[in-house]
Amino acid sequence: MRNLILIAQTSLDGFVAGPGGEFDNFLGGEENLEFVCTLTDAADAALLGRKSYQLLDEGWPSAATRPNATKNEIKYSNWYNRVPKIVLSKTLPPDTEKKRVVLSENVAGEINRLKSQSGQDILVFGSPTVVHYLIEQDSLDSVWLIIHPVMFGKGIRLFGQEQKLVKYVLSNTRQLSNGTIALRYDMLK
Repeated sequence: MRNLILIAQTSLDGFVAGPGGEFDNFLGGEENLEFVCTLTDAADAALLGRKSYQLLDEGWPSAATRPNATKNEIKYSNWYNRVPKIVLSKTLPPDTEKKRVVLSENVAGEINRLKSQSGQDILVFGSPTVVHYLIEQDSLDSVWLIIHPVMFGKGIRLFGQEQKLVKYVLSNTRQLSNGTIALRYDMLK
């Protein structure tokens, strides 16, 4: 059975983006991307909401071909182009050329079907609305919170105020040189 693993970059005060959806205040950098690439090494699919998909799809398909692309930008871009992108959306059409699979009906059943297939992990990127839905369905197996040493004060929160109780156990940690800390929590079953 495949695991569904959330990767979320957050501020100390729990925001995944600024008020306008901007990511400018996250530290990012090559070390951060290298860490994310260690997670993509064990994954063969991505699950996203429409907005997160559109943000990633703006730059990652062509990132490997940029003149000054770093080793990890090339690696992540190649992974992104290779794997299916499973997008929860009622408006986007599927696109086989972009390897975009769209789920709009029987979403919980389709996610369970995908998880039951053989393969590697499925990574969930950002997508607070999708995260809330997956928590309600008990579908998230693990959560990687990549916490940046910055407070936004306002913006888009990862977790809503009306979440149900779900218990996780800390299973891994990683500190990056820029002060960013990555914490992996696995769902108690």
